[in-house]
Amino acid sequence: MSHRFPGRKLSLFRLTLLAAVVALLAAGAYIGWGRYNDAQAASAEPAIFAGYVDVTATPAYGFESPVSDAGKSVVLSFIVAAKDNPCEPSWGTFYSMDQAAGQELDLDRRIARLLQQGGSVSVSFGGQANDELALTCTNVDQLRDAYASVVERYNLSTIDLDLEGAGLADSTALKRRALAVAGLQSERLAAKKPLSVWLTLPVAPTGLTAEGTAAVAAMLDANVDLAGVNLMTMDFGGSKAAGTTMLQASTAAAQATHGQLDALYKAHGQDIGSDSLWRKIGLTPMIGQNDVADEIFTLEDAVGLHDFAVAKGVGRVSMWSLNRDATCGPNYPDLTRVSDACSGVDQKGQLFSTLLGEGLKTPQAEASPSASVQASAQATLPADNPATSPYPIWSGLAVYVEGDRIVWHGNVYAAKWWTQDEVPDNPVATDGRTPWQLIGPVLPGDKPAAQVTAPAGTYALWSADKTYLQGQRVMFNGRIFEAKWWNREESPLAALQGSPSSAWTMFSNTQVQQLLATKSAK
Repeated sequence: MSHRFPGRKLSLFRLTLLAAVVALLAAGAYIGWGRYNDAQAASAEPAIFAGYVDVTATPAYGFESPVSDAGKSVVLSFIVAAKDNPCEPSWGTFYSMDQAAGQELDLDRRIARLLQQGGSVSVSFGGQANDELALTCTNVDQLRDAYASVVERYNLSTIDLDLEGAGLADSTALKRRALAVAGLQSERLAAKKPLSVWLTLPVAPTGLTAEGTAAVAAMLDANVDLAGVNLMTMDFGGSKAAGTTMLQASTAAAQATHGQLDALYKAHGQDIGSDSLWRKIGLTPMIGQNDVADEIFTLEDAVGLHDFAVAKGVGRVSMWSLNRDATCGPNYPDLTRVSDACSGVDQKGQLFSTLLGEGLKTPQAEASPSASVQASAQATLPADNPATSPYPIWSGLAVYVEGDRIVWHGNVYAAKWWTQDEVPDNPVATDGRTPWQLIGPVLPGDKPAAQVTAPAGTYALWSADKTYLQGQRVMFNGRIFEAKWWNREESPLAALQGSPSSAWTMFSNTQVQQLLATKSAK
């Protein structure tokens, strides 16, 4: 005998509830899968640290000799329009790229030296002072070529566009810049040399300004593939509420910008996951004393910002600047006055770059053609050739004084002080005792530097029959000499040969060039 259990019909309410539960489970699975894919995509892009270096600041910063691993990745700043040519890139209007490669900066060689050590270099266009190229170069094709000339010169895989002031406010320049960068990016991609582009913008605790969002929108309108938007978390001024720390203002700015970028990308048909969007954000504090007197970014702020960046998965951390990553000396009296060479706070033996960059990657750039010859250790030391050496070959018989440059075993060295018969690449000499500073390798295409001579009659010829007072100048063998003190019958020949005890100081090539330029301008 069998028993039958009568079936139970589900009510309409229960069917609706069941369908809703199934839909929620499916949606949850979809969202979970989406978040997983987002996290995976974000983790595929490494978070990096790269500190800014002010190339033309005085005293010069030796980025080619990094003091920490964090200092091996640099953003060289700033390329702007030349004063006399609106489409010519220059370093801060002071040097053309060719001039920057000369003895005063020796920039190409120093870049090659950093690459030898596994470092990487990118270049920033714009900045607060002077004109970013898009402001003055009004032809898009010429503007693209100007950007390209810098990228090709330094074999860059990443550039930074630092837009402030007029460079940010000019809407026509925003569009022109975006079109030029999009064209360059497309050309590089076709050549299988992709170019990453970061947009660096001012920010408030409430996020990007209206001008900042317009700059991002202009790039997206032109189909520029932005690596990210780098926030200048500094100089907040009145936008920072009283009692708010620099860390709090910086993290608030980052959170707000994350939401703004989400809206901007969605408006352009790109729905980017939250984690991937954090990878498109960079944070750049001004270490120590900011330009706003009561704004000081402390060591504790650096630790907190680093931890925030790691927790959120921020794509890039920078700082302004590596030049300033040191405690000011006791002879610097006013710490509220921003220095190019120190932070204005007691760093207690620590480096902001180390605190901000801990655990973040240093991008590995391909060695440029100018550095590849020297990029690896060689079994035999290269022979130095006077015909291809930019400076004289070192000799144990010669006397060298501070600033003199020589070539030895394929590298260029500069004398720190008077020296004779001390081998430049002595492997056991400590930095404080060696009289030589390694600048970088001899580059392909190098040739002997031409000696700059002054025209006859610039100054009177030296005469053994005359008495000279301190500061008087003479000509000798086509060179200019200046008397150190009262002297008579003391030939400038000793100074020409490098003797520190000579009564005369010989003008360097740079000094002669500056003197001749001053005379011609009068």
